[in-house]
Amino acid sequence: MTDQLPLLIPVVLLTAALAAPLVGLLRHHWTYRLALVAVALDAGVAIWGLVEVVRNGEIRYELGGWAPPIGIEYVLDPLSAFFAAVIACVALIVMIGARRMVEVELPEKEVPYFAAVLLLLAGFQGIVVTGDLFNLYVFLEITALAGYALVAVGERPSPVAAFRYLLLGATGASFYLLGLWFVYNLTGSLNMADVAAILPAVWDNPALAIGLSLMVVGMGVKMALWPLHGWLPDAYTQAPSATSALIAPIGTKVGAYALIRILFFVFGAGLVRDRLPVADIVLWLSAIGIVYGSIMAIAQRELKRMLAYSSVAQVAYIGLGIGLANPAGLVGAVLHVVNHAFMKAALFMVAGNMRARLGHSDISRMDAEVRRRMPWTMAAFTVGALSMIGIPPTAGFFSKWYLASGSIDEGLWIMVVVILASSLLNAVYFFRVLERAYLRPPPEGGEPAPAGRTEARPVMLAPTLIFAVGIVLLGIFNAGIVTTVIDLIRPGGL
Repeated sequence: MTDQLPLLIPVVLLTAALAAPLVGLLRHHWTYRLALVAVALDAGVAIWGLVEVVRNGEIRYELGGWAPPIGIEYVLDPLSAFFAAVIACVALIVMIGARRMVEVELPEKEVPYFAAVLLLLAGFQGIVVTGDLFNLYVFLEITALAGYALVAVGERPSPVAAFRYLLLGATGASFYLLGLWFVYNLTGSLNMADVAAILPAVWDNPALAIGLSLMVVGMGVKMALWPLHGWLPDAYTQAPSATSALIAPIGTKVGAYALIRILFFVFGAGLVRDRLPVADIVLWLSAIGIVYGSIMAIAQRELKRMLAYSSVAQVAYIGLGIGLANPAGLVGAVLHVVNHAFMKAALFMVAGNMRARLGHSDISRMDAEVRRRMPWTMAAFTVGALSMIGIPPTAGFFSKWYLASGSIDEGLWIMVVVILASSLLNAVYFFRVLERAYLRPPPEGGEPAPAGRTEARPVMLAPTLIFAVGIVLLGIFNAGIVTTVIDLIRPGGL
């Protein structure tokens, strides 16, 4: 059974996605129950897989009994097992409150919505566990199709946002596929381990640089790395709250996973750091993206849009760690994956709670009445905001610490300045919300607020608070996470 864990992680979700419409024909509310059970089962399998990998090493499964490089191989190693566990656990917590959000914002669309969610998550997990470069592309397309649908069913402008997402997403996938064509022509293989073994013999071939560049651009679009982020702000803002709370924490992280896998485990650190300036390009683009996303977030009046631009900056933190291409940088990048997943999930859940109970998440309309009416929701927002700024002992501080350490190791003090400056910018736009919610009195003569609290329903509040508590726990136990799991991820050459 253990040998089949790499296959079970995506197959559990894919099977449930195929069954969801049929179940919905019997009872529409059963679709959500099926989705919740499937995601919970997937989380259990993913955690089991992570424990097995940490204890006993990587697990490989040959699909259909065909040995690689001819057949497709699914692999659980420390990197893929860690990402699979993060995706499944974050998705499970979000799913607890997703049904209520869907009922409020998307009445009578429960069946197709949760079927698409299961398909999206199956694609995410397939990208993470596959050991085949073309199979990765297949799962990218599965994820993209489900993602476009989940964005398009939101507010009135959402189809336009989804169309832009589709255009840029299809372009990114095309770049990746074209780059893969160059790599296949040089190596004659699509299996990641096989390609990694062959590539050193063709390092001097110019076609390899072209193929690598195209693949990095393609993954940069999926990751929303500046300046390839154009699809993200509108998609996150206009999508239904449940979609934003699901895609924002884990969607771009899958692109980051693919970039880490391709750069360091397929092409190798020696090529992307020492022979071609790929890592340096990713590093400087990320530095610009950190500042750009933070400044743009300050200019937003809508909470979800502010969080969307904040995501551009936070994804760039991960890109910065990848671009540093050293041990501390990679630890910071991978640690920030899980930290940001919890931070951004908590914050988008807060936005969803506000929309469900107040009817809006407009920053300009917020005052102390919001905190009085929704005290626990605002407490969760405060924890998420402090972590995004990087205040210890919250999780965000420690991933930034590793990124700063990696920058110092390379003598790149400018990157330390960027990290510190972005923290100050984060403080500006988050404290603007906190100031309104805690200190600004309601306007005189305004419409009186309903008597009593209008806190989010327990089914929506519970996952929000779980994420908030998780942010603190991830900060307190960050050293254990690094030494137990993340240190095992380091590829050869770093």
